[in-house]
Amino acid sequence: MEKVENLVELREAQDYAGSQIFNFRKCASLKCAIELGIPDVIAQHGKPITLSGLISALPINPSKSIHIHRLMRFLSNAGFFVRQNEGYSLSTTGRLLLKNEPFNMRAFLYYVSDPIALKPWNFLTEWFKNDDPSPFDTAHGKNFWSYAAAEPQFGKIFNEAMAGDSSLIVEVVMTQCKSVFEDLTSLVDVGGGTGEFVKAIAQNFPNLECLVCDLPHVVSNQQRTENLDFVAGNMLEMVPPDNAILLKHQQYQRLCF
Repeated sequence: MEKVENLVELREAQDYAGSQIFNFRKCASLKCAIELGIPDVIAQHGKPITLSGLISALPINPSKSIHIHRLMRFLSNAGFFVRQNEGYSLSTTGRLLLKNEPFNMRAFLYYVSDPIALKPWNFLTEWFKNDDPSPFDTAHGKNFWSYAAAEPQFGKIFNEAMAGDSSLIVEVVMTQCKSVFEDLTSLVDVGGGTGEFVKAIAQNFPNLECLVCDLPHVVSNQQRTENLDFVAGNMLEMVPPDNAILLKHQQYQRLCF
């Protein structure tokens, strides 16, 4: 009896391990759904859309249409789409994939699934054995920030991802935490990228002098406004002496840096 129970436990463990091993499929499938325009087609339809209606609206090879139901089933089980009366609609999470959704996460998905960002994950073992400061260094021969400065297109993908990731946080802060900024006279956003976060603060508090401090290649083309300016610098070496410091925590990039 004990052997049978052990086999059952091992079978459950195998199923769990398999599901974790194949987790990469969600990111790849989401990117595919966005590139095919599936979320936007569903939203524009205005009501649950049938599988045949969805297929007819997609720019795909007709011979591949029989596989769309597998993609939709997978992403529905993942919580992005909802099956309703033989049709598909968007879940709240799925709406974050829409092109015109103000808080969409499309740019962040494009960054995470970019081959340059993915490559370091294949160098973890080598990184644990060497003296490099990060897996990104091991994979690309230089640190993340130097690479982004040398490859403007990748830097643009990253900056757009960070700006998109900030949009909902900005809304929450400006809705629920505005009192934090009321008595400040100056504020510096260190590592603030293109300044999407602090732009909203500057607009809501016109008497507050705001500054974004980031690397030269990030802020070089940013334009000053009446109470918002940009300064080139390395936050690990220098932070401008303003009344308050804004440091937005990014939880997604730890191993790559």
